[in-house]
Amino acid sequence: MKLHRINSSNDNLHASFSRDYKPILAIDSGDRVQFQTPDVGWGYSPSKQANRERYQSREKESTWGHPLVGPIEIKGAEPGMVLEIHINEIIAGWYGWNCAGGSDDWHNGQLGIADQEEITLNWELDREEMTGRCQLNGKALIVPLKPFMGVMGMPPAEPGVHSTMPPRFCGGNMDCKELVKGSILYLPIAVKGGLFSVGDGHALQGDGEVSGQAIECPMDLVELQFVLRSDMNLKMPRANTPIGWITFGFDEDLNKATIQALDGMLDLLKQLYGLERADATALASLVVDLRITQIVNGVKGVHAVLPRDIVKGEL
Repeated sequence: MKLHRINSSNDNLHASFSRDYKPILAIDSGDRVQFQTPDVGWGYSPSKQANRERYQSREKESTWGHPLVGPIEIKGAEPGMVLEIHINEIIAGWYGWNCAGGSDDWHNGQLGIADQEEITLNWELDREEMTGRCQLNGKALIVPLKPFMGVMGMPPAEPGVHSTMPPRFCGGNMDCKELVKGSILYLPIAVKGGLFSVGDGHALQGDGEVSGQAIECPMDLVELQFVLRSDMNLKMPRANTPIGWITFGFDEDLNKATIQALDGMLDLLKQLYGLERADATALASLVVDLRITQIVNGVKGVHAVLPRDIVKGEL
């Protein structure tokens, strides 16, 4: 197993998904990769004393997309396999921000802030105390940090260039706040080599990401380990996190996204406990939590959570 390191540079960044993009690195199953990722505004500064460097996509897309590092080819990856991604480390940079209002997104219109001037909260991040601090209306706000990556995914099999905004069955802009250090993410592979990319660092986010942004920040270090799984068959992403197992659903219709997440959880309950669907649904109604992952990415996200060690006894 090898350890690879990739820093931010124009040559390593892209702003869309495509099966045709040339990988910047080819690795073996079991290898670890350490990434440095820019903020969602395509900037990076290592300290308060340093200027913020700005990057561009090597693919020169005509529309905006998240700055993603990659793609990474996993040798031997084939469609139908599953990519197991161990999130070994996530260390945020020193700054971040989030905004609200000032755009005609559907939720802003419903909340009555679409026509208001956009406001920005600028956060200074303390990685020792794991807190973020900002000034709002002359008062200091302090929040706990819980860093994670908003985008981890691979391209679909369909030809062409695909937006980074909506999450898909093969991952992408999932914006799930539970994918923290110590989590394992499982993604269905759609194309040869997998072609994994990562970006969109978040220092803190609530379920829903209701303003459209988390605390958007660069990441000084993201270490991921990649393992190919030919013994798994997934239709949608799945994760094993510090809080428990998670299954996902993505659709413009929140009801359909909910059913996708619940369907994945029923499959998981069968694998874990040998339960058929009706029995699994009855158990899920008692111990599984349904959460709105995000509402702002074109398609809505739902994740079902099976808390760790909540089911005991003989099954």
